[in-house]
Amino acid sequence: MSQPEDQMVPNPRRQALEQTLAEVRARIAVLEAALDPAHRQFTGQAVWIGVEARRFADDLTARRVRLRQAAQAIVTALEDEIRATPAKITSPAGRFM
Repeated sequence: MSQPEDQMVPNPRRQALEQTLAEVRARIAVLEAALDPAHRQFTGQAVWIGVEARRFADDLTARRVRLRQAAQAIVTALEDEIRATPAKITSPAGRFM
């Protein structure tokens, strides 16, 4: 049985998830940019040359990609949880009326 709209209140779990997502996005932006200066240096100019240098640059690029993929997976999981969480729930006070 559905509740009248006036007995529904914002879901505190969803609000907490949305706040967490905002905080995670801010922190992920910092993480995603962490390897950018080194990546730019190694891919933008010849600071170190040779086979080992290419391996290092390739490894750095791969780690940067994995870091971004892992960060995006966290955001996606939180977004999925938010979508699965109702925006409103029955007011505790409304249950006793």
